[in-house]
Amino acid sequence: MPKFGNLVSLHEAKNWSRNMSTVTIKMLARELNLAISTVSRALMDSYEISPETKQKVTALAKQLNYQPNHYASSLRKQRSKTIAVIIPEISNNFFSHVINGIEAIAQEKNYHVLIYFTHENQQKEAEVIQHLLGGRVDGILMSLAGTTSSTMHLQPIMEQGLPIVFFDRISDTLNAPTVTTDDFESARHATRHLMDVGCRKIAYLSISPNLSIDCKRMHGFNQALQDKPGMAHSMMIPCSTDTNQNFERICQVLREEQPDGIFASVEKLAITSYHACAAVGLSIPKDVKILSFSNLETASLLNPSLTTIIQPAFDMGKSAATVLFHMLEKRKGRQWEQNTVIKSNMIIRNSTQIAV
Repeated sequence: MPKFGNLVSLHEAKNWSRNMSTVTIKMLARELNLAISTVSRALMDSYEISPETKQKVTALAKQLNYQPNHYASSLRKQRSKTIAVIIPEISNNFFSHVINGIEAIAQEKNYHVLIYFTHENQQKEAEVIQHLLGGRVDGILMSLAGTTSSTMHLQPIMEQGLPIVFFDRISDTLNAPTVTTDDFESARHATRHLMDVGCRKIAYLSISPNLSIDCKRMHGFNQALQDKPGMAHSMMIPCSTDTNQNFERICQVLREEQPDGIFASVEKLAITSYHACAAVGLSIPKDVKILSFSNLETASLLNPSLTTIIQPAFDMGKSAATVLFHMLEKRKGRQWEQNTVIKSNMIIRNSTQIAV
């Protein structure tokens, strides 16, 4: 086996690689006269290794076509090379885009992604957390269920030190990084739009008082009304995760309270509002104008097309995953954002047009 000064010639590398069944870290370390641990950390881009040593190790590894054994590495580190994503539902188009963003980063890191659905149920959420405490995953990305009113079931995660990042629906009681959008400002801006197009009696459809996103959106809604006192009146309509109950509730409000504007906190309430308007014989936007937080790709195809506040879901997924992997790698000097806020965008469509 030839000894290397700095690096071998390409011809020598090819010959040696052909004669060896597998190039290992141990072989790289011997040829470079380095400790095995040094070579291993260099290949993982550890802050503990100098740039010069990293360059020497990676160059030789490339020449000899070194292929890391991820399975053996995960056993040595007691890592699963897997992260969990816990979401309340998949029917919401927002979460589909988030998952795509997470997958983009996970693939770069050679990690697998396990997806768990809580179906908006706190008990199911607690069961998933308990399931993950046995070392099945290296980290968790999570959006809370609509019925989650306490985070006690999440305490074991914090006590165990398992890295966790909350996105969209976050917990304010746990010391963990979060990735959200500007829910308050987006709701404030959207409510101003409803007033600008003539709405004077606006119903806010709340999905759950337990959710951080609902609280922030409601706060932004109220702030917009306070910014222009007396211009419009508000109605707070509590809804739930039950579509049939929401339909009956919205129909009742439309008949009895007759709002001329509806602000749906989530997209499922916007769709239910369309059905309710049709059921009671109201025209959108002539009789009532509707807008919603929504990432529905079909929003422009609805009749009339729906004015939406679009969250950058894909970017949120990438950002949350990036923070999680920084935590997993624990790179010195690389501080991750504790609270990342990404700007949303409102697209005005026919559902809030001034009727001619």
